[in-house]
Amino acid sequence: MQLLDGKHTAEEIRKELAEAVQERKKNGKKIPHLAAILVGNDGGSLTYVGAKVKACDQIGFESTLIRYDDSVPEEILLAKVRALNEDKSIDGFIVQLPLPAHIDEMKITQAIDPKKDVDGFHPVNLGNMVLNLPGFLPATPAGIVELLKRNKIETEGKNCVIIGRSNIVGTPLSIMLGRNANPGNCTVTLAHSRTKNLNEICRTADILIAAIGQPGFVTTDMVKEGAVIIDVGTTRVDDSSRARGWRLKGDVDFDSVAPKCSFITPVPGGVGPMTIASLMINTLKAMELKGK
Repeated sequence: MQLLDGKHTAEEIRKELAEAVQERKKNGKKIPHLAAILVGNDGGSLTYVGAKVKACDQIGFESTLIRYDDSVPEEILLAKVRALNEDKSIDGFIVQLPLPAHIDEMKITQAIDPKKDVDGFHPVNLGNMVLNLPGFLPATPAGIVELLKRNKIETEGKNCVIIGRSNIVGTPLSIMLGRNANPGNCTVTLAHSRTKNLNEICRTADILIAAIGQPGFVTTDMVKEGAVIIDVGTTRVDDSSRARGWRLKGDVDFDSVAPKCSFITPVPGGVGPMTIASLMINTLKAMELKGK
């Protein structure tokens, strides 16, 4: 068993991006500027946005964090999105999900200018992804594909089972791994809560990707010997042994599953850092597409 170390791979990407930023500075060109809108005090969202701001600092990007409390009216949030669309100093921005129940997430997502949608969630960018046209790829699926590529994990002709069909991870990842590319050319099964004989289907997987947000869901009886396991889950669970009182737990029961795998991502330190690295790649791309 080998760890697919997303933290190490993301660090390589950050170094490459930092070199690109230094080259732009040397040539008197604009430095990428990423903005993030954070609504409320959700622990997971705070962690992710903090990591994104830190990554900007490490690479040399400019960053702006805009915060609202969880009672912010939808119209105020929409107005800020429109303002960022028009702000020429901002190359790309994200609205951190999830949002409070009174805010329509799809309405907010559709209000973002697709050319600044560095999370890759806008229908225009998702449509471009399906047709394999230029656009921004969703950050987590793109990060997973890049992790497979940089670690030379063979995907062509492999059976890939993805558990979870969200628009953020499962569905776009199924398309990316199924298309004629490298990594890609997988035979993909997209499993979900209505899938029958799930354990049996998972055992056919050369590459098994868990993205359902249920800690410890994937157990050893669901895994084929020698499979590659990608764990997208990052759920906070209580842990009195930690000073902060919690720890992150993935969708895979790591201790029982790991000995059976050829490769497996840890939680934390697997997919999470690659998601942030992909966001940084999209931000540089957003600026370059403007020709600045």
